[in-house]
Amino acid sequence: MNLPSILLWGFAATVILTTLTIAGQALGLTRIDIPFIVGTMITADRDRAKVIGYVLHLFNGWIFAIVYALFFENVHLATWWFGAVLGAIQGTVVVVVVLPLLPGVHPRMVSDSRGPEPTRLLEPPGFLATNYGRNTPIITILVHIVYGAILGAFYVPRL
Repeated sequence: MNLPSILLWGFAATVILTTLTIAGQALGLTRIDIPFIVGTMITADRDRAKVIGYVLHLFNGWIFAIVYALFFENVHLATWWFGAVLGAIQGTVVVVVVLPLLPGVHPRMVSDSRGPEPTRLLEPPGFLATNYGRNTPIITILVHIVYGAILGAFYVPRL
């Protein structure tokens, strides 16, 4: 695996994924803010949560970029379209599995069956994360497709 290449492009792809998600919020297409959700797992301070969450999200992006690189290396294929396919799979897993299970592990998120409390105030994602807007699943999958396409297009496999 070409670690310098995957770290560079993993960083770039994660920044772009996060920026596109924030753009989706600004355009009113979704209300999801993954760095904020991740950050509030660590701290109740909403301002700090955004910073902490962004840093943790970048590290998660690097970890997933390494997984993508392992796929690219093992199938001997690193192209934008293969990366996009992997991104579509990852985005779908995030929407269908990860986000709906989040209330079970997030200390500040209510669940669909348990209402707001003094320590649990974040809205749960709900089915396909649609509690954050009906376009949220589409936006989430699309930004992961872009993430994967960037990795596939620019990752330089080991010779």
